[in-house]
Amino acid sequence: MKLGSFLLHYCTDGLYRLDGGAMFGVVPRVLWEKLYPPDEKNRITVALGCLLIQTGKRNILIDTGIGNKLDEKVRQIYGIERNPPLENSLAQYGLTFHDIDIVINTHLHWDHAGGNTFSWEGRIRPCFSKAKYIIQKGEWENAVSPNERTRASYIKEDFLPLGDTGQLELIEEKELEIEKGITLLRTGGHTRFHQCIKIESNGQVALFPADLIPTASHLHLPYIESYDLYPLESLEEKRRLLEQALEEKWLVIFQHDPRVEAGYITRIDGKFTLEKGISLL
Repeated sequence: MKLGSFLLHYCTDGLYRLDGGAMFGVVPRVLWEKLYPPDEKNRITVALGCLLIQTGKRNILIDTGIGNKLDEKVRQIYGIERNPPLENSLAQYGLTFHDIDIVINTHLHWDHAGGNTFSWEGRIRPCFSKAKYIIQKGEWENAVSPNERTRASYIKEDFLPLGDTGQLELIEEKELEIEKGITLLRTGGHTRFHQCIKIESNGQVALFPADLIPTASHLHLPYIESYDLYPLESLEEKRRLLEQALEEKWLVIFQHDPRVEAGYITRIDGKFTLEKGISLL
């Protein structure tokens, strides 16, 4: 779709399955299962969404999905279905990995950064050979040296090779415009250095909140993933950004929602909710 002079395309690396309780935190199953019926393993289907922004000068990709490096055991545990994989999604718009100029990682969890790299002849290499990868410095440091709580969320092969090719750009700013109209907003919450992306062109604005608001169901403020390391930060950042999105009529893009790619929000009985869903085709 057009956003001002930009083109926005929702790309996918397929689907996978996560524990429904983990996705909705303290919300009882009797409530969330009405929205996302779980399978026999208590898993719900989650999208592996990425966002392609075409500014007219740059092809910018936000997050890279799971990629193809995971072994069969992990693929079975998470019910991964890379159909279509990210390369096929990009091909719909006449692009290959080599056409991407900038990759932004919202954070480095394996379902967001797995497609940063691929394995070729026994070596791990960047998928996007010409791209600059932009990552929060604090996120990089925490991913390189995880603790017992966070270790399972990071796979070092997804990001360490970027430091060897001169493609890595680590930033420290809480708010940074990397290209005209493309602003990184460090929110914390999900991880300490998790970042969202604000996209603005000709007075129109879109927000890519990543795991701060992973699905349209997570617009409701108490609906916070148990994966979030700092849930009270998530709560306050959600409140702040959604108030602004409502007041200024931002488009909100949902990275993990298998049914709703994006939409405008409203407030009913004091609760944020989806007013109108939109496809980014």
